[in-house]
Amino acid sequence: MKDFRMNIDQQKAAVAAAAVSYVMQEIPANQILGIGTGSTVNCFIDALSPFASHFAGVVSSSEASSVRLLEKGFKILDANTVVRLASYVDGADEINPQGQMTKGGGGALTREKIVASMSPRFICICDESKQVAVLGQYPLPVEVIPLAAQQVKRTLENVGAVVHLRQSKLKPNEIFVTDNHGWILDVSGLAFDDPYAWEMKINNIPGVICNGLFASQPATTLIVSSQATVQTKHF
Repeated sequence: MKDFRMNIDQQKAAVAAAAVSYVMQEIPANQILGIGTGSTVNCFIDALSPFASHFAGVVSSSEASSVRLLEKGFKILDANTVVRLASYVDGADEINPQGQMTKGGGGALTREKIVASMSPRFICICDESKQVAVLGQYPLPVEVIPLAAQQVKRTLENVGAVVHLRQSKLKPNEIFVTDNHGWILDVSGLAFDDPYAWEMKINNIPGVICNGLFASQPATTLIVSSQATVQTKHF
């Protein structure tokens, strides 16, 4: 028998399909869904598009996701007009065995936290490479007010971090600017063995808008793909 192993794109497609099946089973018609940002989420949006009319609307965590959702026929709602979301679906840069995550590789971490806070359920979709024992192997994004960038950088370096100001991939030699007009510091060299404490500590640095540790708002469900299969885990 031929040994079939999925490549990374096939894994993203497989986990997206599994997430669509899960969401359609769990969420009744005319509910509002929260949707995050990233390449795996893009696969999820595409796979969910035949069922766009099932939902009363969607709250999106980024302008990029909103554009894609509109193209696929979803109704985008302003978060300020919504009290509660049935579920929030998003990816992760890292996730530990407790469902705590680091997020923000795409720069949407602040809006992702806001939208995630509107739902009691966070469905994380990712491939198995994102599973780690201790968060911190992937650089932690920290969104800052531009005025405070250097002071926040110095504060983080004083606790042992290696900090780089994120540059734009689309505009060489320009600083990456978030949808909120903030800048992002990518923080390496720290092991977040107590993610909740680190999340609070970094958020308390003056000038920090938000950091990418999702410890106070962990995943409640993980749908994860490997080269051979897709599994679902509840926390």
